[in-house]
Amino acid sequence: MALVPYDSRWREMFESERLHLLSCLPTGLVNRIEHFGSTAVPGLMAKPIVDMLVEVTNLDQTRVKIPHILEEQGYDYFWRPTWGDDTPPFYAWFIKRDEDGNRTHHIHMVEADFEHWDRLLFRDYLIEHPDVAREYGELKEKLLKIHGLDREAYTVAKTEFIVSVTDKAKRYYKNCD
Repeated sequence: MALVPYDSRWREMFESERLHLLSCLPTGLVNRIEHFGSTAVPGLMAKPIVDMLVEVTNLDQTRVKIPHILEEQGYDYFWRPTWGDDTPPFYAWFIKRDEDGNRTHHIHMVEADFEHWDRLLFRDYLIEHPDVAREYGELKEKLLKIHGLDREAYTVAKTEFIVSVTDKAKRYYKNCD
């Protein structure tokens, strides 16, 4: 696992993949598609994997209609728990890789009521508050030194910061309405 400096091509990679998904997935099953995670925050170092959040109208139909379409194109598919090893709600998760087998995209397909959408608040708050984004970047560097290649431990160690900032973002954007 490696963190790399921000790359402006991540936005282009997101947009290209967004258009691709819209072109090949069933009409009426997919609503919005968002770029989230560190690659969506200008200036923030990140693992070079574009995270995408896809709103689907029905996860049961998603499980039936979408995996075979994307697997035929080389994506890996997982029916994944939101938390832990087996904690509902479950969602559809896809990994896209480049020709060398490196991950390039993580595609999370969820319904509109999933808590995953709070990640957009975190993204937007970091974009609007560069000082908080800088603090997050410093935390990620520190945790990478501590946890090295243990992706799960690294992710768990970031959770307290992410939850705290997401709570701030919820209050901030509620007051902006």
